[in-house]
Amino acid sequence: MRSICFSPKTISFLSSPRSSPSTLSLPPTPLRSEWMVEQIIENASSLIMKWNPETSAYANVTSLFYENRREAMEFIKCVNNLQKAMHSIVSEDSTHYRLIQAQNLMQIAMKRLQKEFYQILSMSRAHLDPESMSTRSSRTSRSSISDFEDDISPDDDVRAASDSISEVEQVSSIAMADLKAIAECMSAAGYAKECVNVYKVVRKSIIDEGIYRLGVERISSSRINKMDWEALDMRIKNWLEAIKIAMKTLFFGERFLCDHVFAVSESIRESCFSEISKEGATLLFGFPELVAKSKKPSSPDKMFRALDMYTAISQNWIEIESIFSFESTSPVRTQALSSLVKLSESIYSMLSDFESSVQKHSSKALVPGGGVHSLTSNAMNYLSLLADYSNVLTDIISDWPPPTKSSLPESYFDSPESDDPPAAAISTRFAWLVLYLLCKLDGKAKYYKDVSLSYLFLANNLQHVVFKVRTSNLQYLLGEDWIVKHEAKVGQFAANYERLAWGKVFASLPENPTAEISPEEVKEIFKRFNISFDEACRKQSACVLAEPKLQDEIKVSIGRKITPVYREFYGKHRSSDGGRRGVGVFVKYAPEDVENCLSHLFFGTVDSGSSVSTSTTSSRQRQRA
Repeated sequence: MRSICFSPKTISFLSSPRSSPSTLSLPPTPLRSEWMVEQIIENASSLIMKWNPETSAYANVTSLFYENRREAMEFIKCVNNLQKAMHSIVSEDSTHYRLIQAQNLMQIAMKRLQKEFYQILSMSRAHLDPESMSTRSSRTSRSSISDFEDDISPDDDVRAASDSISEVEQVSSIAMADLKAIAECMSAAGYAKECVNVYKVVRKSIIDEGIYRLGVERISSSRINKMDWEALDMRIKNWLEAIKIAMKTLFFGERFLCDHVFAVSESIRESCFSEISKEGATLLFGFPELVAKSKKPSSPDKMFRALDMYTAISQNWIEIESIFSFESTSPVRTQALSSLVKLSESIYSMLSDFESSVQKHSSKALVPGGGVHSLTSNAMNYLSLLADYSNVLTDIISDWPPPTKSSLPESYFDSPESDDPPAAAISTRFAWLVLYLLCKLDGKAKYYKDVSLSYLFLANNLQHVVFKVRTSNLQYLLGEDWIVKHEAKVGQFAANYERLAWGKVFASLPENPTAEISPEEVKEIFKRFNISFDEACRKQSACVLAEPKLQDEIKVSIGRKITPVYREFYGKHRSSDGGRRGVGVFVKYAPEDVENCLSHLFFGTVDSGSSVSTSTTSSRQRQRA
């Protein structure tokens, strides 16, 4: 049999303002009346022996708290009074014969309460699940739920709560009140260890089961390295869902219940919650680090999954620090932080790989028709998606230095500087990434033998870049000034294309189309126009303008320079008398024909994977809309 230990710690529980309400029924001063002590022991003996499972078959198979909750509260009250009476006896005479009787009764009572504690935890498992606890916590502040007012009994508190909560929550409220009353009573009597051991065994099984059902399991780094990406990606998706439930429900609910039941002692709360949750939480937060350290090659998929995991941990960081605030749960916080660090390093490495891949892109294959290069579309898709993670990337790259100017040509030295405040570091980094791409595109444009086609290529690709910036979160990172500046460059490239590709056509028409000139001069002008327009249309029929807006702008610009002048000249001189062979013989195009030809330009087929020369381009048939 266990002996009663009247330690200073035990006495501190009794004097605590958070003591069980039932102790208030006794006088605040030590009991000195022998008659009162005997009366308390006799009352306690009657009720405790009634529920002694070793002497009563009924008590052995019946739950005190489920059978008669009011009597259960009386049982708690009697045990608390018995404990106070034992203190009074010791203070008067530590050899008093009544002390032995009280000790025996206390041990019987503790065994009963330990059994009741286990039964409530087990039988109320469905109502004390983490989801129910987290829901209950969201309804009421922790301070009002974690302990009952000293002048209100658990029964009164449950009745008051029942007016505003569901039946399921009423059941959990009753169970929580009973567990707290038992825990306080056993702690005050020096039996906290027995109570805590029962709690840990039952509740840890619930947390471990919850972690298992969330699909989180122990896995080695070697096993991750052997997985194909599809299998690993599925595990990452599962983990992203698991952390939401684990933080909002599983660990939050368990911390709430633990704080409530063991409100009497912070050290007990810490011991219980740490042992119950530390293993599962460390397992949960360890997975991202394993993925970050894996030897999987860099890819957009891996980058965005790493960003997703980083976001999941960082968004839950306040909850992580709050739920796992105890010193004994610091390994959980350390593991979560370690995963953030490893993910950050992995993301930085993959971002550097992206920069390097753009810089080292060495393909000389030309895009037919000067269309959008696959490098442009792939890079801008990547960057526009990265921009959605700008808040996360701000945390990751704010301390990293930007690239040096020596990595770019002299003509790009007016690019974003690195002297921006830390908040703008992410904008600077993205500006440099786009700049790398534009510099590489400049180099690729030089592979075209037809200079006009190189300008069309630059206009197409820069327009695509600007479009992706304007239609994504990149617009907030690079700013309106950047967009306006580069839209102006698109216009310059388009103007150079027009001048080089259509300059002969423009020059073939007279400055004054209605001026009086000789029939021979009229014939010569029509002949020059026919030749230059045929050649231009033949060459440009294979050209591509991928963006509708740019396509319309260039068509309109070319049409304004050709159609009105040609229409006036055609109307004035097509019927001129030129001798035996009239002017009409040299008129190949009516103004409507010119408009029709121009309207069908720039629909060439894009095939960025094949190589094309100027001669091949000029032999393509013009596609009609």
